[in-house]
Amino acid sequence: MSFSQTQSVIKKIIREIGQKCAAQGHTVSETLVAFVVKAVVLDPRNDFTVDQVLTKKDVQDLIQLCVSRLLDTTNPSLSTIKMQVYFDLNYANRAELLREQQSVLEGRLAPLVREITDTHPRGQAEMEDVYQKIVGYVLLRSGLGSPTDIEVVREVTAALQSVFPQTEMITFISLSKKNKEQQLKHLAMLVTGIRLYNKECGKGGSSIDDLPALLNEAIPSATHTIDESLNTCHVLAHQYTALLESMQEDQHKYLQLHSLQLKEALFNVRQYEAFLCILLSDAITSAQEVEKMTAQFATVMEQLKNTVQNKASVDTREVFPFFVALSNLWSSFQDEMLLLNFLTNMTISLQQFSEIQSQLFPEEVLTSLLEGVTVKTDEERIGETMGTRVNVSDFQNQEWLFPETTVNFDQLQIQYHGFCAHAIGVKGITLPGNPAIGVLKHKEKCYVFSSKEAAYAFAQDPDKFIQLTIGKAQEHTELIQLLQLQHQFEYLAPYAQTRTADKGLMKPTTRYDSSTQTDTHLLPPTLVKSYEWNEWELRRKAIKLANLRRKLTHAVQTNLSHLRRENCTQVYLPKDVSTQTKRDNSSNVPRPQVFLQGLRGGSSPAVHMIKVDLTRAVDET
Repeated sequence: MSFSQTQSVIKKIIREIGQKCAAQGHTVSETLVAFVVKAVVLDPRNDFTVDQVLTKKDVQDLIQLCVSRLLDTTNPSLSTIKMQVYFDLNYANRAELLREQQSVLEGRLAPLVREITDTHPRGQAEMEDVYQKIVGYVLLRSGLGSPTDIEVVREVTAALQSVFPQTEMITFISLSKKNKEQQLKHLAMLVTGIRLYNKECGKGGSSIDDLPALLNEAIPSATHTIDESLNTCHVLAHQYTALLESMQEDQHKYLQLHSLQLKEALFNVRQYEAFLCILLSDAITSAQEVEKMTAQFATVMEQLKNTVQNKASVDTREVFPFFVALSNLWSSFQDEMLLLNFLTNMTISLQQFSEIQSQLFPEEVLTSLLEGVTVKTDEERIGETMGTRVNVSDFQNQEWLFPETTVNFDQLQIQYHGFCAHAIGVKGITLPGNPAIGVLKHKEKCYVFSSKEAAYAFAQDPDKFIQLTIGKAQEHTELIQLLQLQHQFEYLAPYAQTRTADKGLMKPTTRYDSSTQTDTHLLPPTLVKSYEWNEWELRRKAIKLANLRRKLTHAVQTNLSHLRRENCTQVYLPKDVSTQTKRDNSSNVPRPQVFLQGLRGGSSPAVHMIKVDLTRAVDET
């Protein structure tokens, strides 16, 4: 059977199982059905062989078993599988979630950006229309307020005009598409920073929520909710573990209790606990980031206030970096709010997969079953074995690691999610391992144990106990993800490939993508430019060389040819020389001052004129 045919058969089986479940009133996803099919095939109790072609009867039996398992609402194993499928499909770490959110935002803004960058307005009305679109883009990208709020739109328009007046639209239109997109993002950050500064000064920003205060109030609440769920998980896990240990000591004491169902309930609680720990770690990281960003935001705002200081005008090179920094920090606050909502929704959604605990084992039933049973917490179990450790001299061919002799001991990749490697394979229960006893390194993998006796037993034949653990994981498929055993089942597949219909079977070929990069030229180029691959070209060159042997070179100089040689003459450059031949001089003479008296006459008929000369002498001047 070819690979495409096998895939077609698998899809047909999954589709038929989904249809039968839907007919019974239960809607299941294809991912969940595929996981259950793998669980049923791997379970050795169902007598299915992974590397064997299924007959029609085997297919019908497989479908019936899967449908029965999917419709069994009282099965803790199914709840655990549903929990794992839900978490795998919906959980994303910080980087993935923020990357996806950024991609969604860019996708929503893409049509508006395209309208702004591809439009070439000519008239004044078209210019104003594009400017209003820029205002809408800035508002949508910042996420600060609703585009339908007139007050918010006016505030954004005023902030945009302060850094990008309409008179600069002509310059904006002349830019390339890429530069336009970059300038739009830069304008959005500047306007966001201006609005945040105005809000801090009490001059606007009424529609902007106080995200730092909201986060400082919501993160402790979310962390408290996760802590409460974790405490409930710890109590149930400790009680289930104590009951299972008591049942193994006295099997006749709990005849009304089914050990398999109790183990599956324990696995459900441990898986729920592991997922809650991941969410709690993300919440703690978010709290640390918010605390750090709050301090940075306050520092930048204070620096911006000191720079402005009620000035009428400020250099843009001084304040623009502060506006951009405020915008980036506020975007980080928005990201943290998104992450917090995601963690809260994940915590609420995971609770539905643990509700089966109260249905199977109500509190009053557990209380009656635990009478006379000592319930130990994980911390108490580890504390009891803190004084014991493995004697390395008892093992010649085994490598043991200890905290005081191993660098980065806390960063070791412990197998089975830190549970005792011996207890899982032998007892089928999850007991916390104590690294202080000693960490066994076997085939580059590290294992921890719950007691010194378990460590000695496992070290005698590690491969045997590893196979026992794999067998437990085949019986309880939810252990594959809980104990992180995916690498142990990479060779298994829900289909088989055969060479012929009646010959031996073969496993499907593992395929993967690989790439290799090499240098283009390792050695310097050794090209021979005189090389010719064409023999006719070589023949032409040979004839040319042969003809040159009979040629002579003559040189004749004529009267005209000698003028073509290069001649040069050196002369003195003219120098600037000046001579003065004229001198300006001047002299000053006295001004004549002569006065005459008696020219008008008087009472007597005779005229008596008196002449007075007041001119100064030349030597007196």
